[in-house]
Amino acid sequence: MQGREEEMNRRLATDKVVWNLDFLYPADGAAREADRDLCLREAASLSRRFAGRIATLDAAELAGLVRDLEALDMCCAQLEAWAYLNFITQTESGEASALLQQAEELAAEVGRQTVFFAVEWNQLPKDRVEVLLVQEELADFRHYLRVLRSHAPFQLSLKEEELLQDLAPVGRSAWTTLFEKLMSQMRFGQSGRTEEAVLSDLHQPDRDLRKQAALDLTEGLQAHLHILTHIFNTLAQEKMIMDRRRRYPDWASAINLHNELQPEVVDTLVQTVTANYGLVHRYYLMKRELLGVDELFDYDRYAPLPQTESEAPIPWSECQRRVLAAFAGFSPEMAEIAERFFTEGRIHAPVLPGKGSGAFAHPTVPVARPYILVNYTGRRDDLFTVAHELGHGVHQTLAARQGFYNSETPLVLAETASVFAEMLLFKSLLARDMPKAARKALICGKLESVFATVFRQVAMNRFEQAMHEGRRKQGELSAEQLSAFWMATQKAMFADAVTLTDNYRLWWAYIPHFLSTPGYVYAYAFGELLVLGLYARYEQEGAAFVPAYLKLLAAGGSQSPATLLAPFGVRLDDPAFWQGGLDLVRQLMEMVDLD
Repeated sequence: MQGREEEMNRRLATDKVVWNLDFLYPADGAAREADRDLCLREAASLSRRFAGRIATLDAAELAGLVRDLEALDMCCAQLEAWAYLNFITQTESGEASALLQQAEELAAEVGRQTVFFAVEWNQLPKDRVEVLLVQEELADFRHYLRVLRSHAPFQLSLKEEELLQDLAPVGRSAWTTLFEKLMSQMRFGQSGRTEEAVLSDLHQPDRDLRKQAALDLTEGLQAHLHILTHIFNTLAQEKMIMDRRRRYPDWASAINLHNELQPEVVDTLVQTVTANYGLVHRYYLMKRELLGVDELFDYDRYAPLPQTESEAPIPWSECQRRVLAAFAGFSPEMAEIAERFFTEGRIHAPVLPGKGSGAFAHPTVPVARPYILVNYTGRRDDLFTVAHELGHGVHQTLAARQGFYNSETPLVLAETASVFAEMLLFKSLLARDMPKAARKALICGKLESVFATVFRQVAMNRFEQAMHEGRRKQGELSAEQLSAFWMATQKAMFADAVTLTDNYRLWWAYIPHFLSTPGYVYAYAFGELLVLGLYARYEQEGAAFVPAYLKLLAAGGSQSPATLLAPFGVRLDDPAFWQGGLDLVRQLMEMVDLD
């Protein structure tokens, strides 16, 4: 099977599309070792000079300390970014794994020595904080420091916070690394294929091939189910303990706080989406007719329409051309930033044994460059994946101008550029001359992407809630209990339009977001519906919209989501806003009905 994947990489010309990590560090390791020593020395120095003294600092002294802490944290993040990117393409390498563990241990030690700042800052009286924050010296860090204060009610004592920093390398990150190793090294089916290759077959026109791929995936998960179930339970318990110690009201409080969102906003989003599950039912009933089958199964969801069975794989160079052309039609600056990912060797594209599955954009640090990982198989969906990750990359590049602390965008806005980039590509492809059947297939593909981003992610959010609340009420959850949560929340979305087979029961087990960032997935739905509204505004305003949009991206995390979106007239607590995005989805479905 490795030979088959190598041949595909050569055919698509992705075999040489591997990243060059020299923007982070040269390969010889001397610079990394020097930075590691620097981090340890600087952390010890800051602790020695400032621990126990935050209450005595004036605004200028406080600003100087925050700048020093930012530089230190950025140095640690640069080491971690290199180590992770080096590891994720070769998860079977013991050396790469050891280097990642070393970087995580360094970050934990630095965090232990500098956590005094957050603890002492959050212990300052409110009136003292307000006096400091209005001072001009702290203008650059005003929002960052206010966000730190929002965590004050959930903060532990200094000794407890130091202990948590010590334990971090053997906590969630260690378990998610184990999960990544397990999934990237698993082989599926008789020919021993990778997860990425098997999932790709779910998009094939041959129904028997799709059915076999679903069976292969399930059997592979079943073979390791005892380990996967243990990982899920352990991390659900870890979150339960942490939430209890920090006194969070419920399982979603931590992610909502991180996203700077009131829980009512998230509840409104989730309730509006679930109330529109009928759109999913209607579409898949329509797709059943388009495919000419009596019953649509879970492995048929991404089947191409019959008229497009002969669509040839898209070479990497053509993918690059189409995506950059779509970006250039919106903003030459956006296209120029995206093009540098190709020319500077900051994309890793081939499907390889031991490589992590899926796709991501890693921001690294402002003094370096973002990097993108995809597993490119030449499908049209892969074009949208590349556009999505390049959207992230453009966002991260623009936001880097804010500095390390202010460049980190809340998760709910982090999807803004990526989903917008997909929409640009979709509209660009839709504007081309094409046969009626191809046009219908393109629209259906976009609808299925929207469903996966909005409805499926909200359904997965419902699964997460069931899992975390179940773990807290019932204790250790069996694989069957997790599967029951999964099927109940998936069936609520699909109803009788899609028949979910017994094989599908285990497919919760390969989704990494549940483990690495609990509660994260609603950010996808947030981003998709937000972008539908923003894109509609772009179509109304034309070129006048572009500077305001790029300004939004360049703001990074320097303000709250509500503040950053205020110039666009967005009210996140208004159900009508979210419904407006879903109404645009309905209009897109009507284009298929009328075609």
